[in-house]
Amino acid sequence: MAAGGSLSRTERKAAARAEILQQEEQRDQRRQVSRILKKPVGERNPEESLLLGECEDVVRELERRRRKREGLRRRQEEVCDEPEELKKKVIELAAAVRSAKHLVIYTGAGISTAASIPDYRGPNGVWTLLQKGRSIRATDLSEAEPTLTHMSIACLHKHNLVQHVVSQNCDGLHLRSGLPQAAISELHGNMYIEVCTSCTPNREYVRVFDVTERTALHRHHTGRMCHKCGAQLRDTIVHFGEKGTLREPLNWEAATEAASKADVILCLGSSLKVLKKYPHLWCMSKPPHRRPKLYIVNLQWTPKDDLAALKLHGKCDDVMRLLMEELGLEIPCYDRTKDPIFSLAIPLSPAEEGSHSRRPVASPWSLEEAQMQEQQREPASQLSLSLSGGWFGRGCAKGSKKKKLN
Repeated sequence: MAAGGSLSRTERKAAARAEILQQEEQRDQRRQVSRILKKPVGERNPEESLLLGECEDVVRELERRRRKREGLRRRQEEVCDEPEELKKKVIELAAAVRSAKHLVIYTGAGISTAASIPDYRGPNGVWTLLQKGRSIRATDLSEAEPTLTHMSIACLHKHNLVQHVVSQNCDGLHLRSGLPQAAISELHGNMYIEVCTSCTPNREYVRVFDVTERTALHRHHTGRMCHKCGAQLRDTIVHFGEKGTLREPLNWEAATEAASKADVILCLGSSLKVLKKYPHLWCMSKPPHRRPKLYIVNLQWTPKDDLAALKLHGKCDDVMRLLMEELGLEIPCYDRTKDPIFSLAIPLSPAEEGSHSRRPVASPWSLEEAQMQEQQREPASQLSLSLSGGWFGRGCAKGSKKKKLN
C-alpha cells in the first residue's frame, strides 16, 4: 500500500480484476441456477438441489424476476368476456348511464382500431411492435372514418346522456362524427387543426388534410402563415415528453371542469397509462366516497382496474352496440355529406397550394364525381368487351367446328 493509506496503481488494478472475476462468477452462478429452476423438481439431481440450497438469495431474486415478467405478460394479454357475461355487464352499464347526472367519457386509441388506425399497446400496437424490434407500416389516416363507437358517443351527447368527451386521440374522428367542438377536449391535439398563436385569441385553421407533415417533437411550425397577421402557423399535436399549452383544441379547462362535476366516468379503449398521470381527471383531491364511479371498457389490464365499479373486457364497438340497444337508441351511420370537417375547413390560399403532399379527406362531392365518371366509362368498356367478346366468340365457334369436322 502506498504512503498515506491510498492504494498503489498495481493494487488498484488487482482489486478491479478481482471484482470483475467475482462478477463473472456471480453471473455464471445465476445462469446455472436459472437452468436448474427451469427443470421439473423430479428431474433435478442431488448436486443441483444442493446448489439451489446454497444459493437461496439467487433463487429468490430469479423467482422475483420471473413473477414480474409473468405479471407484465398477463397485463399485455387481451381478455374477452363471454357473450352472456358481457351482455350482463352492459345492462349494468346502461343503468349507470341512465341514472348519471354528469357522465364524462374518456377515449383512447382502442376506439379507432375499427377505422384501421393502430393502437399503441395492443398485440399489434405501435409501442408493442417497436419493443419487439419490428417495423410499423405507415397508415393513411385520410381514409379513416368515424367508427360505430364515435357515432354512438355523438348520439349519447345529442340525447344529453353524455356531457363531455376527453380524448387522447389526435385523429379528429370525434369532431368528424358530429360531436360539437365545445364538448370535446382533445388533450393531445388534432391532426387536422393548425393555429396562429400570435393572434389573440388564437386563430384556428381546420384543414381537410393532415397538417403535421413537417412537424415533429419540439418542432411544430407547419410552413403556412396566418391569413390575418402573417405569423407562422403551428400544429396542435402534443408529443410524448411535451406539455400541451394550447387552449384549443386541447380544451383542458373544460376537461377539468367536467371531471369535477362527473358522477360517472366511462373509459373506452384506453390503457389509462397516460391519463392516470393527470390527477385532475380523477378527482383525487376528493375523498374516495365522493369520487365519480368508474366504468372501463378495454381488452387489456389498466392501472385503474382495481378502482373501477365495473370492468368490461370487450371491443369498444361490440360494447357500444349492446349499450345503445339496451338504451333503445339507434346508432346513426356516418354520412360524409354531413361531416363537419368540410364546413369548418378553411381553404388554402393560392400561394399555399403546394405547401403539403398529404392526401386530403375525400369530399362527398369528389366521390360522387368519381362515381359518375366510373359509370360513364362502364358503357364504353362494356361495348368494347361485347365487341371483342363477339369476335372471339365467333372465332372460337369456328375453331371448334373445324375441330369437330376434322
